[in-house]
Amino acid sequence: MKARLYAIPASHPAFATELMLQRKGIEYSRVDLPQWFHRGLLRVLRFRGRTVPALVLDGRRVQTTPRIARVLDDVRPEPRLVPADPDHRARVEAIEQWVDGDVQQYCRRLVYWALPRHPEAVGSYLEGSKLILPMFLVTPLAPAIIRILRRDHKATDDAVRADLSALPAILDRLDQAVADGVIGGAEPNVADLQVACSLALLMTHDDLRGYIAARPSGKLAERLAAGYPGRMPAAFPAAWLP
Repeated sequence: MKARLYAIPASHPAFATELMLQRKGIEYSRVDLPQWFHRGLLRVLRFRGRTVPALVLDGRRVQTTPRIARVLDDVRPEPRLVPADPDHRARVEAIEQWVDGDVQQYCRRLVYWALPRHPEAVGSYLEGSKLILPMFLVTPLAPAIIRILRRDHKATDDAVRADLSALPAILDRLDQAVADGVIGGAEPNVADLQVACSLALLMTHDDLRGYIAARPSGKLAERLAAGYPGRMPAAFPAAWLP
C-alpha cells in the first residue's frame, strides 16, 4: 500500500492525518505545499478540492480528515478510527464534526492574528516541514501570505477577543467528552486525533499553553500530539485572556 500526504506546514488536520496513517501502520511520504498557494497546486495535482490534508492512497485521491479516516478504516479496518458501536460512533462523530468545523477555524484565527505581532515565530511553525520550495523562496512571501490569511479568516481584534472569551466553554465541552469516555480512551479514535491536534496548535501560544495543558483535554493533546511544531510568544492583551 502506497500513500502520499499533501499538507501545509503546521496544519492541525494534516498532523491528525499523519497520526491516523501511523496508527494504521501505513507507510507514507509527506509533501508540504506553501500556504495559500496550495489551493492552486492541489488542482494541478488533480485533486477536486482546495484544502489539505490531501492523500493519494494506491492512486485514489481523498481530501479532508473525516473522509480520509473512513477510507483508512475501509482499506485497513483495524485498529479502527471510527467506532463500530452505533451509540459510541454517534457521540464520537458529534465531537469530530464540531472540531473539524468551528474549532479548527477558531485555532487558525488566533494564529493569524498573532503572527503579524511576532513574525519571527514563522520559522518555528515550519520546523520539520517538507516543502516543495526552498526556504529562501518561502520566507520572503510569509508577511504577504499572513496578511491575506488574516483577512480571509476574519482575524480582527473583536473576533479574537470573543474567541478567547469562548475558550473556557470549548475546553469544558472537550473535558466532558473525556469524562464521558467519548475521547481519551486507551484506543484513540478519529475525534481524539482531531481534538489533540487542534489543542496542540492552541498550545503553541505561550499565552495559552499552561491554561490548556492543565485540563484533561490538554493532557490528551500532550499525549497524542507530542512534537507539534510552532511556538508563539505572548501576544494577546492580558485583559483578553481567560
